[in-house]
Amino acid sequence: MKKVLTLLICGVLLMLTACGSGSEESGTEAKEVVKLGILQHVEHPSLDAAREGFIEALKEAGYEEGKNLEINYHNAQNDMNNNMTIANKLVAEESDLILAIATPSAQAVVQSTKDIPVLFTAITDPVGADLVESLEKPGGNVTGTSDTHPEAIKNTIDSINEFIPDAKKVGIIYNDGEPNSVVNVENAKKALEEIGLEAVETTVSTSSEVKQAAESLVGRADVFYIPKDNTVVSALESVITVANEKKIPTFVGESDSVKRGTFASYGFEYHDLGMTTGKMAVDIIEGKKPSEIPVGFPENLELVINKKAAEKEGITLTEEMMKDATVVGE
Repeated sequence: MKKVLTLLICGVLLMLTACGSGSEESGTEAKEVVKLGILQHVEHPSLDAAREGFIEALKEAGYEEGKNLEINYHNAQNDMNNNMTIANKLVAEESDLILAIATPSAQAVVQSTKDIPVLFTAITDPVGADLVESLEKPGGNVTGTSDTHPEAIKNTIDSINEFIPDAKKVGIIYNDGEPNSVVNVENAKKALEEIGLEAVETTVSTSSEVKQAAESLVGRADVFYIPKDNTVVSALESVITVANEKKIPTFVGESDSVKRGTFASYGFEYHDLGMTTGKMAVDIIEGKKPSEIPVGFPENLELVINKKAAEKEGITLTEEMMKDATVVGE
């Protein structure tokens, strides 16, 4: 009887141990709540798409808002002072990870913390903006993705020559207070010079100045080129209105702006760029250091043409022009 009792006790202990083990395993599978801070410089479709792609990548990896992910999103409304205030707030709230979207927001966050892991996306020149030490070895607590495909600007500028062969002068609107825009414009001017086109520049400080800037180029420019500039892109409809009224072909720095009503760009999907950044975030959450993750770039580059915009801007599309393009606005 004593032997039977001993066996029963052992059996109960084994069952309890098994239960405890199962509970421990499910506790491991249920990921701890991650506090994610997001600072976005301004709202427009490209930056929104990058943010959405980032969150989607986290969800695919098992991190979902309302379950094990707390998202604290802020829009700086194109204001540098707002960027610094929000960045300091996200740091004070002890975020586990901060995503900064666009250069001004990234600079503000990087200045605010050396301890919290920081990811950036939609950045033209991470090294020039003093966000990382190098693209291959970022160093410190920061890494992310750049939206500068090495061939994007050159290909878009070359397409001006191809699609609008009579064009001589290219009007460029940008905010010279945005470091990313200055870099993009310098690259565009270099590409224009190489094919014998003249750049006609006009600058803005706020989105409310964009329409007037576009109007000031009428009669001085044969086509418009809008770089990846947050101020101008956030008010892109103002440029489109002028382009449509005056039949001025409009080329842009990214394909989301083509979908909004401009004519053409060699671009990529910002949603995909955001997803790449989100996968980096998963690696960091699960133990990898930002300094160990090289800066990423867009992988796919394609010509995007808006058929409806071509009609409104007085461009006659041919099968040859569209054969290698993704056509939208049909």
